[in-house]
Amino acid sequence: MTNGGWGGYGWHGWQDVSEIRRLLAAGANPDESTAWYLPPLHSAAEWGTAPVVAELAARVHDVDALAEGRTALWQAVAANRPDNARALVAAGADPRRDMMSGWSPARLSLAGPTPDLFAQGGSLTPSESATIAERQRLVAALDVEHIEGLGIACVADISAAEAIRRLDAEVVECDYEQVMGLWMDDPIGDDTINTMWVTEVPGGCVVAQPWGYGPQMPVVTGLLSVGTVCYGMYANPKSGNQGSIIRDGETVGWDLHPGGGPDVREDVLLSYLYWHHALAYCFAYTGLRPTDSRSITGPPDTWIRLPQRDYWARE
Repeated sequence: MTNGGWGGYGWHGWQDVSEIRRLLAAGANPDESTAWYLPPLHSAAEWGTAPVVAELAARVHDVDALAEGRTALWQAVAANRPDNARALVAAGADPRRDMMSGWSPARLSLAGPTPDLFAQGGSLTPSESATIAERQRLVAALDVEHIEGLGIACVADISAAEAIRRLDAEVVECDYEQVMGLWMDDPIGDDTINTMWVTEVPGGCVVAQPWGYGPQMPVVTGLLSVGTVCYGMYANPKSGNQGSIIRDGETVGWDLHPGGGPDVREDVLLSYLYWHHALAYCFAYTGLRPTDSRSITGPPDTWIRLPQRDYWARE
């Protein structure tokens, strides 16, 4: 049996307790990672039903076993599965166990739709409460239907004019249709990849390119981030959202997946709040507070073209 008897088992399977019992009776190992590289209890906590979670929780060696730095209870809370979380607590899971940069499942639940899920869950700081309150407004402001192919750099505390100066960019006259025509002829040509726009928003500015990865190139984000913080993202149509964190010219986080759920490499609270909202996450991380999606959809404040150079060569 491959993967402890769970080989090829998809997310939908964790909802059928009869099938789970059949697999366990056939020798499936409740403690061995599945084809998805998570133990069965973790997968069920996120995707399954409370009866399935209870069945597996009664079979595992340790209901609080860690996988990728988190327990199954954390997985249930992060995925907003309160019934699964209750089933795990009934099986002995500890809601106050610290993990993921000090966040426990109980404390994380305070930031979600069921803040009364656990007794004595702790408390949030005023800053964390304000971050939670901002989430709904920011997601609504950035209601962009499709972001595939988008490249952005969200930069805190600098103006659009300062971003242009740092990039030594030329202000150009352009429009979206014109640039898309260039892109169709040569998607990664110098003119195409070096042409982008800059828009000022409350809290800083955004450099964006709806057709390419230009704003996330290492030298671009390095120059923009001097003395501040920048979050760069390329919504790669083939491999998903690719993020990076740059502070004062130094890349401190890379190969990140904004919008992909809580991640110890990111801000844990923000990555929970903005799960499946990658674009809003980039803005929230850098403290930008746009009132609309104009910095992404246009029309922008200014079109720019970068001077010719190797923007992938880190300085």
